[in-house]
Amino acid sequence: MKTTLLKSENYTRSPWKNGGGIFTDIADAHRADAPAKDWDSLLWRFASTPIVTPGPFSHMPGIDRLQMVIRGRGLVLKAPGQDFDEREAFTTVRFTGELAIVTELEAGPVEVVNLMARRGAAEIELVALREPGDRRLPTGTHLLYAACGDCSVRLDDEEFAIPNDGTLRVDLSEASNLALVSGLAVLGSIQLIG
Repeated sequence: MKTTLLKSENYTRSPWKNGGGIFTDIADAHRADAPAKDWDSLLWRFASTPIVTPGPFSHMPGIDRLQMVIRGRGLVLKAPGQDFDEREAFTTVRFTGELAIVTELEAGPVEVVNLMARRGAAEIELVALREPGDRRLPTGTHLLYAACGDCSVRLDDEEFAIPNDGTLRVDLSEASNLALVSGLAVLGSIQLIG
């Protein structure tokens, strides 16, 4: 097990693919052989972003996306033939980057976290841990984001404090037990394929 505390002051910023806003990049991975870290070389990305006005999502062919509102409420994603309801915070929705999506804000601006992965390169999961309890983490990379104040977690027998807006990155070569001790954490999990 390797753990790294990612501090909010070290997060980077980058524009949305369509230029309509700014991501706060928390953690990502790109192909090792890529000449540049860009959308074409992206394997996965965990980021937060405000959505302050209704508008279109970026077109991201080959990318699977998970999204969750962490601040605010009333977000609906409108797509041809279907809607994705994120009116309540900490509800996860899954959609593909090819889908033509336009946001609808029913109660003002929101902030969301996104976990994206190149289809066929990684399997991803995004959940809110709101109640103390245990869960098994498989091998892979796990990101525990303190989205709403400080929180603490236990991995096997070791306890970790995560400050507000901080992220504990956990890289596991074998399965581990995770317990939320206090607060609320957003857990993003990435398992590379192959």
